[in-house]
Amino acid sequence: MTKVKYLILGAGPTGLAIAHTLAALGEESFLVLEKEETAGGLCRSLEVDGHPLDIGGGHFLDVKRREVLDFLFGFLPESEWREYHRISRIKIRGNELDYPLEANLWQMPVDDQLDFLESIAQAGCVSDSPMPEAFDEWIVWKLGERIAQEYMLPYNRKIWSTNLSELGTYWLYKLPDVSFRQTLQSCLEAKASGTLPAHATFLYPKNHGYGEVWKRMGDALGDRLRTRTPVTSIDISKRIVNEEFQGETIITTIPWPLWTAVSDLPPVVAGRISSLRNASIDIDYHPETAPTDVHWLYEPDEDLSYHRILYRSNFCAGSRGYWTETNSHRATTHGKWNYRNDYAYPVNTIGKPDAVAEILSWAEKHRIVGAGRWGTWEHMNSDIAVAHGMATARKLLGK
Repeated sequence: MTKVKYLILGAGPTGLAIAHTLAALGEESFLVLEKEETAGGLCRSLEVDGHPLDIGGGHFLDVKRREVLDFLFGFLPESEWREYHRISRIKIRGNELDYPLEANLWQMPVDDQLDFLESIAQAGCVSDSPMPEAFDEWIVWKLGERIAQEYMLPYNRKIWSTNLSELGTYWLYKLPDVSFRQTLQSCLEAKASGTLPAHATFLYPKNHGYGEVWKRMGDALGDRLRTRTPVTSIDISKRIVNEEFQGETIITTIPWPLWTAVSDLPPVVAGRISSLRNASIDIDYHPETAPTDVHWLYEPDEDLSYHRILYRSNFCAGSRGYWTETNSHRATTHGKWNYRNDYAYPVNTIGKPDAVAEILSWAEKHRIVGAGRWGTWEHMNSDIAVAHGMATARKLLGK
């Protein structure tokens, strides 16, 4: 039996950040278990058609969190990253508009601008009508009927492949917030206004895929990382995993539904876990290089299976081709190369916050800590996942 103070399940960005922060703070008794042969989780890269392809979809390093940047530069130095100013667009009415749509309606023909402006002016948030609780109704209330029906609702039906009335509104603070006044101002001045989206400026490795930094972090752990080690059993009372590894505390960054298959959970907790929903996403590579400067494009047309295109050649130096992201329930045909991420995005259903709170409360009583995207069932960009991992490690050590 291998015994450690901290047994970390999963070597994605959060698990890696926890491990390295523990080590930096002087803690030596920890071990990371990872089912894949390479660390990185959803941020891993593989070589496809002669260049790296990010198999978990589009992941980029936001520049807003200096502490996270300095932390990651310790493994992949700053000189090995290239900075980009985000170019992302939305396909709508035959046009490609910069993201976010509300801030860039001015790029449409005047008649189309008037259509959307009139609709936004009639939105519930402009007339101070009560804010709805269901996601689909909230979108109409916030953005107006046209943006809702031509972009936000079809796009979200594609990415989540679920009834949108089942989604809550508690997570919508993450969307760019552009007021009607700012939208009108942008149309009059023919320039964007309002808040900038995440990754307005981002970093991407010069000579590698995004997975390189996580691979190096995994390599730096040496024998404190056990790859090719899927979790096959968990004895909750003794905190023993696979009948081989025991932790005084278990830190889980793997999806909670995996626990139901390998451990004897109380029925109430198992029921809460079964209520959690996630989206599975297919990544399909296409070798053709498109004549565009866009980094990624959002596609709300429901006649097309995919919801996003990432133009690899515009951020991965020397590469060609592009990849699409498609909810696996919508996948019909595949590109030259395909990879399925069974756990890609947590789905923000109405009852999720209460379910997660109950799961984490039970876990804490058994010295089990949920961390990262899957441990908290919260969508986190990689920089946020790293920050969460660093904070989790400090909290564990009381520092």
